[in-house]
Amino acid sequence: MPKIRCHYIDCAFLDEGYCSAAQVELDPDSGCATYVPNENTPADAGWDEDSLDEWEEVEEEVEDEEEDWLDEDEEEDEY
Repeated sequence: MPKIRCHYIDCAFLDEGYCSAAQVELDPDSGCATYVPNENTPADAGWDEDSLDEWEEVEEEVEDEEEDWLDEDEEEDEY
């Protein structure tokens, strides 16, 4: 059975960084549909400025990769 690394910090199914749910449903627009907040963790726990900065850095990297990919497609179309 494959292991699913989970980045939610307050999910009830989180077990040492991996999802322990029997079935997982992922939605490309809204994320994990199996996610259930843990009652013991406050909703804002774990989120700070550093966490948000990391997300922004990842978003910038993805945008750069998409631009490179689009440039490659345009070069292939020219031939």
